[in-house]
Amino acid sequence: MRGAIRFLLENSLFLVVGAVGGLLWANLDHASYARLVHLELFRLGDHLIDVHFLVNDLLMALFFAMAGKEVWEATFPGGSLHEPRQAATPLIATLGGMAGPALVYLAGAAALGRLGDLGNGWAVPTATDIAFSYMVARVVFGAGHPAIPFLLLLAIADDALGLVVLAVFYPTGEVQPLWLLMPVAGVALALLLRRLRVGSFWPYLIGPGALSWMGFLLAGLHPALGLLPIIPTMPHAHIDTGLFDWTALDKDDTLAAFEHWFRNPVQLILGVFGLLNAGVVLGAVGEPTWLVLTALVVGKPLGIFTLGLLAARVFGFGLPAGMRLRDLFVLGCAAGIGFTVALFVATVAFPAGAVQDAAKMGALGSLVSTFVAIAAGLALRVEKVRAVR
Repeated sequence: MRGAIRFLLENSLFLVVGAVGGLLWANLDHASYARLVHLELFRLGDHLIDVHFLVNDLLMALFFAMAGKEVWEATFPGGSLHEPRQAATPLIATLGGMAGPALVYLAGAAALGRLGDLGNGWAVPTATDIAFSYMVARVVFGAGHPAIPFLLLLAIADDALGLVVLAVFYPTGEVQPLWLLMPVAGVALALLLRRLRVGSFWPYLIGPGALSWMGFLLAGLHPALGLLPIIPTMPHAHIDTGLFDWTALDKDDTLAAFEHWFRNPVQLILGVFGLLNAGVVLGAVGEPTWLVLTALVVGKPLGIFTLGLLAARVFGFGLPAGMRLRDLFVLGCAAGIGFTVALFVATVAFPAGAVQDAAKMGALGSLVSTFVAIAAGLALRVEKVRAVR
């Protein structure tokens, strides 16, 4: 049993288990599933706190904080965002990986004559699930292929831009800028803690983190992003050993300790998130489903390949040694797995109901990109490269 739990944690599979569980539960007994999702817990001022809010708005702040940590550390010496020219091609490809699916989605919505009611979902298919795309890429390319760090950089940059998109285009209500003084005060308090050489991450979360989260909530921005301003203030090492480098857990700086403590709890949170958000009735499949799915499976690889090709061949930034254009296309197919963030964006892009459920089905269906990437890798004869030990 312990070995099975470890396997699920290390492979980020709690999200899949939760999503499958939610899907089954909603289709077998939708009434009891809906009661769970909307179970009222307590009130926080004018805000009703139910189970859905607790998970999506409060606990998911830890997930986005972990994603923000990876983006922040990637800018350190040794990180994938530290050398601008080296990172140029994957960063430009990232823009294609967001613009491609957004354009495919909007074009499809316009062709259906539903740009008015479905247009707000354009950001749903722009997401890339780092963990799943990484796992699929390792299957296709092998752990030692230069496409692996290329994909990780692309996915990190995708997540960074995705956080900006969430904050700017999907506020939870009318934005009230005055409340943003609370996150500013939170950052100032965190910097004071750092100056006082506070090494534990708990004071940063309990004081500045709570202040920032509440400010996001009251300002009308999505509170799940509320911890992001605090992440860069935590004491940290000055080099980045890379995403998925398990030896990094041995570091004793505050930011590394935060990751070490919350890595497994965040996996469990993702499992509950999947349970509460993936529970849609199979009959909910509709036009939003096919828009999101087509945008991810078709628009994502085309966008990555097109702008990646321009960056490498026209702008002259090139591809990493040992990586070919065919690898770039297959990598784009692997990046077409939206899943986690796509599910999340669907919940904020559309109100609860048939359209949101249909969009979620498209996010869930993006797991088909796993098979598309494997098939493309075989058809284009991608060479697997084992990691050098």
